[in-house]
Amino acid sequence: MMKDSPMLPRPLFTPEHTLFRESVRRFIAQEIVPHHPKWEKQGIVPRDIWTKAGDQGLLCCTVPEKYSGPSGDFLHSAIVIEELARAGASGPGFSLQTDIVTPYILHYGSEEQKKTWLPRMVSGDIITAIAMTEPGTGSDLQSVKTSALMSGNELEISGQKTFITNGHNADLVIVVAKTEPDQGASGISLVLVETDREGFSRGRNLEKTGLKAQDTSELFFDNVRVPRTNLLGEEGGGFKQLMQELPQERLVIAIGAVASCEAALEWTVTYTQERKAFGKSVSDFQNTRFKLAEIKTDVTAARAFLDRCLELHMKGSLDATTGAMIKLWTTELQGRVLDECVQLHGGYGYMWEYPIARAWADARIQRIYGGTSEIMKELISRTL
Repeated sequence: MMKDSPMLPRPLFTPEHTLFRESVRRFIAQEIVPHHPKWEKQGIVPRDIWTKAGDQGLLCCTVPEKYSGPSGDFLHSAIVIEELARAGASGPGFSLQTDIVTPYILHYGSEEQKKTWLPRMVSGDIITAIAMTEPGTGSDLQSVKTSALMSGNELEISGQKTFITNGHNADLVIVVAKTEPDQGASGISLVLVETDREGFSRGRNLEKTGLKAQDTSELFFDNVRVPRTNLLGEEGGGFKQLMQELPQERLVIAIGAVASCEAALEWTVTYTQERKAFGKSVSDFQNTRFKLAEIKTDVTAARAFLDRCLELHMKGSLDATTGAMIKLWTTELQGRVLDECVQLHGGYGYMWEYPIARAWADARIQRIYGGTSEIMKELISRTL
């Protein structure tokens, strides 16, 4: 074990947050960690873990009490993300529902939409997803081909989405679609689609390099008809809504990245202290100590940057450029740290039974989803 924590003091978090963290950590240890290897083989997390998490107040932490929510703040969400990452529990897509789907409904949904969906999302009785990516469209959201055309008082949705987190379990999907196909960004709208609608179907549960317990699916919309009231926010306002919410999505990714680095460092310190080579502990070699010292320093610096971003976000002043920078820095660091930690584990670091191997595989997608590192650099460069 490390002699002290790699983290600086975190004055943002109150004693109440600390108690919440302890309860989250217990829940993960008891209800998730023992079952995670089985879920990895099955490629999906069972629905009952969602309702158990809902019972413990782990879902949709910021939803107000009037919608049956916990009325917490974003730091409660951050705690759930951190504790799942530290446990290497990448299967439950709680954060997608809590920190990505929920804000769209809270910020842009009608009162009827909020009353209909938020209480059931809080309880875990329904699982949600957001469908942006298409087979030919990743970061370039303006080029989506899925259409949602007006037909009387209905929208008729046609198209295909892929790489959709929670896609196999989802009961409700926010679909990014063109209500004006000839327009660019101004033709994009967000539409709520219930997955029991006629014409909706799911493809295969995709087999991924990492995140193996997380269901990730293809979704198909074959003339799916929904009432016009399923529009989320204004028609044609989808692209603006997406841009408004992306800084939080990128912050969410960064939170998981730093927590993953901290966990990897702790696992590797413990392993190198216990592992013997040439008659002494691997940690006794100068190269090992220096590598771990570099990692601890880098991760502590990343934690300081991240906590500053959390502070800004709590004040509502995290801008898009800073959101891009924190995602770029922390996910690139995560890639380097996990690779170094695998190396220090030697051959055992490549064995799936070791948490470092699973974390290494899980980490690779972090530099891709939520906007690739290249897109982050492009966004940042525009402010130079």
